Amino acid sequence: MDALTYIFAGAGVGFAVGVTGVGGGSLMTPLLILFGIPYNVAIGTDLLFAAVTKAGGVRTHHKLGNIRWSLVVALAAGSIPASLVTALLLQTFFQGAHDYQGLLTHSLGLMLIITSAVILFKKRLQKASQSGDGLMSKVHQHGRLITVISGVILGVLVTLSSVGAGAFCAALLLVLYPKLKATEVVGTDIAHAVPLTLIAGLGHLFFLGNVDFMLLGCLLLGSLPAIHFGSKLSAQLPNSILQPALASLLMLLGVKFAFL
Repeated sequence: MDALTYIFAGAGVGFAVGVTGVGGGSLMTPLLILFGIPYNVAIGTDLLFAAVTKAGGVRTHHKLGNIRWSLVVALAAGSIPASLVTALLLQTFFQGAHDYQGLLTHSLGLMLIITSAVILFKKRLQKASQSGDGLMSKVHQHGRLITVISGVILGVLVTLSSVGAGAFCAALLLVLYPKLKATEVVGTDIAHAVPLTLIAGLGHLFFLGNVDFMLLGCLLLGSLPAIHFGSKLSAQLPNSILQPALASLLMLLGVKFAFL
């Protein structure tokens, strides 16, 4: 496919992210694979794409006081080392991308299914966490330790799939810290996603050679203005319909990649 196709693909995903808030990785990686981009290149390129597109949001949320930096550090303490180790293990134990394609495929499918479930049941997760009963009370008591452990899991899965740094991480914050404001969940989530996707993307680049810079440039060229336009338009569109529709699409794609 030519560069114009990838620019339009970036614009389409950017617009969807701006309108619905659904993470770009959940949409971009499957789309690139459906376009015929190899799994490993789609995942590696999308990780750097995510780091660049989310970076601007960190500055904005920091100015607004929406970032809980202590939580970002706790998540990153687990996720960053886990991401680097994952990339190194792929390089060490596999001869080439074709040998670990199955691992990437199933990881991508799993994360798409989890992301779609998070989108569909986000309010229920939040209510269960706010109740503070039984198991949730114990979870909250050990919140920081669980945050670091969750970061390790995120680091592995995001490196393998490029999905989860956004919606999955936000769900973890909602469950572990029910007193956080919605804006703080978003700001903290984005502030953690940028270094995680950057390190994971650089791991794919330097250890595995899985980044296509021409593709990355085209995606950014299309997506950056489209995200801005979609954000402006989001208040006028029926998000209560769009998000479940996108979640259903992600679920179908997740089943396809995980089991078919």
